[in-house]
Amino acid sequence: MTLQFLFNLLVALLWMAINNSSSGATFLIGFLLGIGMLLLFRRSKPQARPFYLKRLWSIFKLLLIFIRELTISNFVVIYHILRPKLAIRPGIFAYETALTSAWEVTLLSCLICLTPGTLTLDVSRDGKTLYIHAIDIKDAEEMVKQIRGNFEQVIMEVTR
Repeated sequence: MTLQFLFNLLVALLWMAINNSSSGATFLIGFLLGIGMLLLFRRSKPQARPFYLKRLWSIFKLLLIFIRELTISNFVVIYHILRPKLAIRPGIFAYETALTSAWEVTLLSCLICLTPGTLTLDVSRDGKTLYIHAIDIKDAEEMVKQIRGNFEQVIMEVTR
């Protein structure tokens, strides 16, 4: 990923030097030419590493999903606080993860902890099970599907 980015940057800078221009538009055209060259090189070598912009897009998507979940959960917690009668069902559930590395499990745990209303209490010794506390559990299976669909899938896209 780093080498691809550096190559892309080098092509953009060479394009600026060839055109004897230091404008942003010239850099952007060179950068786009570098992306095109990288894509052409990838077609000639199918076993090449994943394209770096795909991983950057996955990181951006993870950030957007986190912001969306953070916003929604904030409103849910505010709703529970402002209701005249507190009608919540807090609980703890076990979440079996398909993530393999310690870094992936740590990232998932942090994203869960940063979302209001949920907290990762513990991770099993093998790193496959997370014990999560939620402020309001209507359906634990639905929460598992939500975590798996929102966070875990995108974390796999980012790290693999």
